[in-house]
Amino acid sequence: MNLLKAGRIAGSALQAQRVRMNITATNIANAQVTRTLEGGPYRAKNVVFKAVPLSPKEPFLKTVKLERIQDDPQPFREVYDPGHPDADERGIVRYPNVDIITEMVELLSAGRAYEANLNVLTTTKSMYLRTLELLK
Repeated sequence: MNLLKAGRIAGSALQAQRVRMNITATNIANAQVTRTLEGGPYRAKNVVFKAVPLSPKEPFLKTVKLERIQDDPQPFREVYDPGHPDADERGIVRYPNVDIITEMVELLSAGRAYEANLNVLTTTKSMYLRTLELLK
């Protein structure tokens, strides 16, 4: 595999992990939002990626592409708090379906994957520079 292909693959993975971290951060930031513009509590988002062949000639080399960002189908948390302004007639407040611990693990995982792909790009760059030095 040539170095340009390695750079393209790692670059696509970097973009994917950046999106993953942004969506996770959004979920964490909205973990207590009980009223959105659409109505109701914030619904956690999940990122779905797909592997796309780098070229038709080499279908085994894949890049990462964002397929969609979807709402998490898990039910909202319900908490009894009759004094809350968003409580229903039974005193139940519906909170977002965001699990902070899961989101933190997701954030750490995405950060590690980002770092690993950044190392691939750094190594690829070093190999390019070394090749140019050898060709002088």
